[in-house]
Amino acid sequence: MTLEPEQLGQSRTDLAAVLKNERKRAGWTQTRLAQRCNMSQTKISNIEGGKLTPTIIDVEIILTALEASGTLRAEILALARSANTEWQDHWNSRRRGLDKKQNELARLEAATTEFRFFLLSMITGLLATPDYVRASIADVPGDQSKTVAKKLERQSVLYEASKSFTFLLTEQAVRWPLLPPLQMAMQLDRLASVSRIPNVRLGVIPLAGYIPERPLNTFTVYDRRLATVETGTGALMLRDHRDVSAYRNDFESYEGFAVFGDECRDLLNEWSMIFTRQHQ
Repeated sequence: MTLEPEQLGQSRTDLAAVLKNERKRAGWTQTRLAQRCNMSQTKISNIEGGKLTPTIIDVEIILTALEASGTLRAEILALARSANTEWQDHWNSRRRGLDKKQNELARLEAATTEFRFFLLSMITGLLATPDYVRASIADVPGDQSKTVAKKLERQSVLYEASKSFTFLLTEQAVRWPLLPPLQMAMQLDRLASVSRIPNVRLGVIPLAGYIPERPLNTFTVYDRRLATVETGTGALMLRDHRDVSAYRNDFESYEGFAVFGDECRDLLNEWSMIFTRQHQ
């Protein structure tokens, strides 16, 4: 089953309906299905009512209990994967206002304890100087002062001791000249400064040696419940545990090629000096 991005939201409603239909086709009550699946009747009711999006495992358990098989089972599982995926396109975010997107991110960050950021081509807003933030949204028409202010305000989350952050930046993400040389030097100094925050672990993957990996996207993993994957036109929000686990595993693999601590700060200082000399 193939669904277009705009169909992903509808798939939640479709999944609720098809699971309810399959239960009724089997002649079972919600209570009987809940007992067979070792779930509460309330959970089954919320799934069928569209109030709760079931995980892939939940759906597999339900389908096994209902003895669904073959093509029908495959289609329902595909629908479940789509229901656990959300597409957020850049155009819609811009129409709504990027400041509203910042509010959503702030709520997500407030509910998260463990963060993993893999930054392939740019520096994320949590690590950015005001100049870098402004440059990163320079192509968005209109007054972006609210968005800039909220991006910078979100940086306070880095100082919450109850949270932990690991940032992995490729060398090209760090050195991509989004700003004039002197401002880029200041941005690299900002990275070095953030790397000293006790609950922040910041590493750089140098373009040297042998790296047999082939990262394709910037992504962020929030605890064990959500992975967001950036593309050129939007972001995928993945909640299926298998997707989240896959990105956590990728992150651990990339982490092995990064340098941290003083070695990382030495590299950042070296690259900062190159930008400074370019300014002179």
